[in-house]
Amino acid sequence: MTSYAFLGIAVSSSLGYLLPALVGLESMGIPSPGETALVLAAVLASQGKLQIELVIAIAAASAIVGDNIGYWIGRKAGRRVLCAPRGPFHRRRVALIAYGDRFFAKHGARAVFLGRWMALVRVTAAWMAGMNHMRFRTFFLWNALGGITWACGIGLVAYFAGNAAVHVIERVGVGAAIALGVLIVSAVVVVQVRERRELHEQAAAAEPDAAQTSGARGGSQT
Repeated sequence: MTSYAFLGIAVSSSLGYLLPALVGLESMGIPSPGETALVLAAVLASQGKLQIELVIAIAAASAIVGDNIGYWIGRKAGRRVLCAPRGPFHRRRVALIAYGDRFFAKHGARAVFLGRWMALVRVTAAWMAGMNHMRFRTFFLWNALGGITWACGIGLVAYFAGNAAVHVIERVGVGAAIALGVLIVSAVVVVQVRERRELHEQAAAAEPDAAQTSGARGGSQT
């Protein structure tokens, strides 16, 4: 079993392949850095630490399997359970589902494919398909297409970017490469801050609707 050092920590190559497997958790609806893990694994592959073919295959398979589990969670549990005030990540769940509702209303079945490429939709796309009782055959087709193309696209871009980074360091020096890295990280942080702000706005807008819905149910039972 080969190993490599990452941030000064010795890590076996077999453990490195767990990084793209995190995609499955995100696809099931569990908040996790699936795309970031795929990018990191692909960059490691560009340095010869992992095999890019295996990284992409594991990421695609994890995305498809995770989405299928998420689909059945949404289909069996339904909106009432997933929007329940109890349980972890309540505000985030409500906000993501509200965002997904509008996305699915606009794009229909294609939302399963398009949602794979969007951070705010990727976590709940499978839930939404299940909750809306999309035909499983239709869901599986768009899900597989999205998972495979996304894993190949993101994985290959990160892989070749990792190779390019080595050449940049060799040509312009470590200082310039660090400055470029800071710019890239800053851009990623800005995008994440905007996404979180939008999620908070979605949560604030969705909570009154959830309260009205629960009140209406309580009134109907009495």
